[in-house]
Order: sequence, then structure tokens, then C-alpha cells
Amino acid sequence: MIGRLKGTLLEKNAPWVLVDVQGVGYELQVPMSTLFNLPEINGICTLLTHLVVREDAHTLYGFQNIAEKNLFKTLIKVSGIGPRTALAILSSISTHDFLLAVQSQETARLVKIPGIGKKTAERLLLELKGQIVALGGTANIAEGMPLPIGNQSEIVQALCALGYSDKEATLACKGLPEGTSVTDGLKLALRNLSKG
Repeated sequence: MIGRLKGTLLEKNAPWVLVDVQGVGYELQVPMSTLFNLPEINGICTLLTHLVVREDAHTLYGFQNIAEKNLFKTLIKVSGIGPRTALAILSSISTHDFLLAVQSQETARLVKIPGIGKKTAERLLLELKGQIVALGGTANIAEGMPLPIGNQSEIVQALCALGYSDKEATLACKGLPEGTSVTDGLKLALRNLSKG
């Protein structure tokens, strides 16, 4: 429904922020990683958003990048993980480090997050193991390959949908100019794959 907001930051009261968009004030909950990167009060900010509708409330969540938003949306689909816990996870660990923990099945890293016990950590690792690429990661993170973010994440997903492996898709995106559009990036990546 509301995918992105750009406006003037009026208030910051963790985890809540208030953003004025042409006279309408939107209250959003954001992870600490996003809060720390927001401008000063009265500065212009842009947030990617996700609306969670419950019987008793409609809550808007804001994120600084697509990787955080995608991880949040995936986390709240895991049984026993609600928006509050998902925000705690994003506030406590970077998207990259979380995906590394899932890739390497590190329960110990996840139980350090407030509100995550051993059983919840094990459930997260089990349910998310097969979703690393969809979240913008790669099965080869541990080998030091860069983690695709933003448009590169979408390009990797598109290549995987075309039948390429995680590794092939990630390698094809390596070296793409920052800020490349998804369409142009896909063309360049396919060209890279045809050379290989």
C-alpha cells in the first residue's frame, strides 16, 4: 500500500519517527540501524516502508534500504517472530552479518540478540537457510564474495529465476557500476555470463 516515503523528519523517539510528507505526518517504527542514519530534525529523509495490518492496529515500518526491508518481511513470516522481534534483530545485527549467521548456521551469534532464545534461533536458521539468495545473500558469502545490495540483489534474484546458480548470478553481478538500474544491470550480467 505505502512502499516509500520522502519528507521532513519531525521527531525521533526510538523506535518511532514522525515524517511530514506534504502536510501529512506519518508515524513509523524503524530499526536502530535506520534511526542512526537519519538526518537531524527538520532534515529531508527517504524511507522504504512496510505496512503491517493487525486487528487492533495498522503499523508502518521504515527502512533505509531494500535489504533491511526484505529481511524484515521475511522474518515476520517465520512462526513466532513478530514485527517487534524482527525490529530487534535488525537493530542488533547488520543484514550482512545476519545472512552470514544463517549461511554458517551459527546459533550462538543469534542468541546474543535480545529476545532470541536458542529454540527461536534454531527455528530462524532452519526456516531461512534456503532463502539466502532471495534475501540478497549468496551461498558463497563465507568465501568472501561481496553481498549484493539494492538493485544488485534484484538482479541476482532475476538470474536465479532464469536458472543460474547462486554463485553464477553473484559472480555475474560482481563489478557492476553502483547505481545501475535493474534492467541495465541484468543486461550486463547476462553479457558477463555469456562470456563465461
